[in-house]
Amino acid sequence: MADVNDPGLLTPAETALLTDRYEITMAASYHRLGHNETAVFEQFARRLPPNRDWLVACGLGPTLRLISEMRFGPAELEYLSTLQCGDEFLGYLADFRFSGDIDAMPEGTIAYADEPIVRVTAPLIEAQLLETLLLNQINFQTMIATKAARIVLAADGRGESVIDFSPRRDHGIDAAMKVARASAVAGFGGTSNVAGAMRYGLAPVGTMAHSYVLSFESEQEAFESFLRENPDNALLLVDTYDTLEGVRRAVAASQATGIVLTGIRIDSGDLAALARGSRRLLDEAGLDEAVIVASGDLEEHRIAQMCAAGDPIDLWGVGTELGTSRDSPVVNGVYKLVAERSGDVWRGVAKHSEGKITLPGAKQVFRRFEGETMVEDVIGNVDEALEGEPLLVPAMRDGEILHAETLEEMRERTTRSLRSLPAALRSRGEKPAYPVRHSDALIAAARALASG
Repeated sequence: MADVNDPGLLTPAETALLTDRYEITMAASYHRLGHNETAVFEQFARRLPPNRDWLVACGLGPTLRLISEMRFGPAELEYLSTLQCGDEFLGYLADFRFSGDIDAMPEGTIAYADEPIVRVTAPLIEAQLLETLLLNQINFQTMIATKAARIVLAADGRGESVIDFSPRRDHGIDAAMKVARASAVAGFGGTSNVAGAMRYGLAPVGTMAHSYVLSFESEQEAFESFLRENPDNALLLVDTYDTLEGVRRAVAASQATGIVLTGIRIDSGDLAALARGSRRLLDEAGLDEAVIVASGDLEEHRIAQMCAAGDPIDLWGVGTELGTSRDSPVVNGVYKLVAERSGDVWRGVAKHSEGKITLPGAKQVFRRFEGETMVEDVIGNVDEALEGEPLLVPAMRDGEILHAETLEEMRERTTRSLRSLPAALRSRGEKPAYPVRHSDALIAAARALASG
């Protein structure tokens, strides 16, 4: 059975040490001081990345699994003992289980700058120890889902026409797996990554590489051999030598073998012109149902241009630009303490650093719609009842996962979210900033804290 929320490549104990050294140092200090009151941390992006007008929240499911299974095993405790961690603190870690609450935007939700995507309410030590893990997982997968969603929009919203071709260019094994998942959340129709397809229940897509053609004496021989070996996957890569001549040979191979050509793939050259020429040759041969697949350094702008021009390309294989989000490779999300409880009293906390100001207190995001179009977000205090849909939902309570979804549910949410964007934010060119404001009560609380 597909596991869309797999806990990753590290064991739960190994994942516990996927943290920055200062998290351990602070946690040990909190423990010695008995400073472990309930605290609230929020993860958000201070500003949108370059070339991005919105984000698609992603990565919650796998991260919840990691948190629920987070443990410090014997080997990890032995290692921490070499970092001047005392026995009492190591004893605390030996029994560590996350026991707090997490609220978050479900995967596939559109998010903007300053809006909390994840809110953690837990004993201070537990919440502190989640920081690196949350940032590592949510930032990366949100970056990829956002890039993938832009590509889906460029392909006229036909996510099923776009395939993840990225694993050979992704930054490591876990990245390749999460790209396959995040692109599926965004609506992609499949992946070339067989491990990702198996784990997440995706469609594995692919036929041949140029090396297959080069391994035969002639292109014609290669094509005929491939068709005989793969009659149910009869799609040929035609640009090893001369692309249009390759299409003619693909047609000839289909006729010689009696195997109907499923389609062709073009991986280089002037894709638009070659697709038009290939379509003409295929139609003349009576292969009007044969598809044309394009690949080769594709990104959303090229795809949008070719779609707008009506170029006859049926499927798009996107690799490097997807897996590295090359034009905007970082979501600079942060994880900040915003409130702490002492007894029955909550104390809001905030940074006043220039360029890094935060606002105090646990927050909720309220999204207002006109019809099916989002028109304004208001960031308010968590206990406010403001107009609009509250975006953060309960994800964990007392360390137990509450929010579990299928990939299809996440994909459907992304589709709805993209459709709800104002038309200007779905189009190319200059875009207006989407209105996000803070509630009057939140502003008042921030001013009161700043004034002392």
